[in-house]
Amino acid sequence: MRDAKIKRKTTETNIQLSLNLDGCGRYKIKTTIPFMDHMLSLFSKHSLIDLEIKANGDTEVDNHHLVEDLGIVLGEAMKKSLGKKTGITRYGNFLLPMDEALSYIAIDLSGRPYFSFDVKFGNSVDFDYSVIEEFFRAVSSSCGMNLHIKNHTGKNNHHIAESVFKGFAKALQQAIKINKKIKGIPSTKKML
Repeated sequence: MRDAKIKRKTTETNIQLSLNLDGCGRYKIKTTIPFMDHMLSLFSKHSLIDLEIKANGDTEVDNHHLVEDLGIVLGEAMKKSLGKKTGITRYGNFLLPMDEALSYIAIDLSGRPYFSFDVKFGNSVDFDYSVIEEFFRAVSSSCGMNLHIKNHTGKNNHHIAESVFKGFAKALQQAIKINKKIKGIPSTKKML
């Protein structure tokens, strides 16, 4: 089983997360931030990763701490569940349309974190979209993932965010897939 359970409790946040990489996209998510519940639910559904999250934090200050810590915990759970990465495809990429928005995501599960985020959101009073970059930076860093996210077009913030999360889900689905032709670790270094 490629699964993991992670708990993180700080003075700012309290998160319990479990995931199964070989699931079917079942989710149960309660973060106290409805927009993140929506984004993480669609991530689970489109990646086919089973995901359960129960989280709360100091959202009376703002959403930054909780969203960033959700990224840390999700990345840690992915890293733990991947183990030595034996037989994985390793790379994934996806170009995802969401109405007028179009985003491209590329992933290498190399063990070396690198993060590039080229996404512009407009001003919003409903949600601070700048925390999405922090979420994915935390995922990349704590998982050891090379992650490139680029939005090509889009006007509606919600559509742009959905194209990023769904594209990430589809690219990750490719990268974590077990390929029976791959013997051992997918690297000439014999480790990732």
